[in-house]
Amino acid sequence: MQIESDTTPTKEEKQHPGLKLALEIGPLLVFFFGNLRGEWLAEKFPALTAIGGPLLIATALFMVATVASLIVSKIVFKHLPVMPFVSGVVVMVFGGLSIWLQDETFIKMKPTIVNTLFGVVLLGGLLFGKSLLGYVFNAAFRLDEEGWRKLTVRWGIFFLFLAVINEVVWRNFSDAFWINFKVWGTMPITIAFTLSQMPLIMRHTIEDTATDNGK
Repeated sequence: MQIESDTTPTKEEKQHPGLKLALEIGPLLVFFFGNLRGEWLAEKFPALTAIGGPLLIATALFMVATVASLIVSKIVFKHLPVMPFVSGVVVMVFGGLSIWLQDETFIKMKPTIVNTLFGVVLLGGLLFGKSLLGYVFNAAFRLDEEGWRKLTVRWGIFFLFLAVINEVVWRNFSDAFWINFKVWGTMPITIAFTLSQMPLIMRHTIEDTATDNGK
């Protein structure tokens, strides 16, 4: 099974950028819809009541949508992107536990686990002198060593921030608020953070000397 970084675009990804985006956010939208209309779905499909309440029904649909998304990604784009793959594994484990034990806590902690994992891996790599973010994004950017180190630190801290925010939200607000934040809050925050890193990327970009000499 081939798993590649999200920033190594294949020819298929360049041809179908809309499909790639839909596969990434589609499962979240299914999760949102499943919770919003969970009672209606249970009435229309009584078998779903065996799963549990609206949030657990949404979790089951989320798991199915996640697997479908990964399968389509593999077929169409010829590889599985790293972050959706890792997130998908955690979804299956914690979603399965939530349904099996009838405890919604597990699926609520999934974003905490995933973001903490990414944050610890990135910051931990720096302790061994490895800017692991460079291995993921080197197909998109050519940065000097200091640039990769700074970017890795920032992304590591940002992932830990997302983990903390998820804990605060799910422990102190309603399920509906948590799901809305997960779907409509986390992504804009991530996009804003990504754009805020462009000045650093521009400052530490290494010019492609081979291209320059060929002009």
